[in-house]
Amino acid sequence: MSMHVPTRPSWACAACGLAWPCLDGRQQLKIEYADARVSLSVYLATNMVEAMTDLPRGHDDNLYWRFLGWL
Repeated sequence: MSMHVPTRPSWACAACGLAWPCLDGRQQLKIEYADARVSLSVYLATNMVEAMTDLPRGHDDNLYWRFLGWL
């Protein structure tokens, strides 16, 4: 199980403190969802919407690229 998971409401990685999904978290998600890219997209989009409600205004301008753009 990955330790690179998001902490709320900051959406920082629990393992490294970087913005989640961090590089290690992305790699682990790619492995975990290797045969289910659509499910990974849905999972990340759902988290992006939740982050939009948690993060203060002004921090949400790059959320698309942060959560989905790397796919």
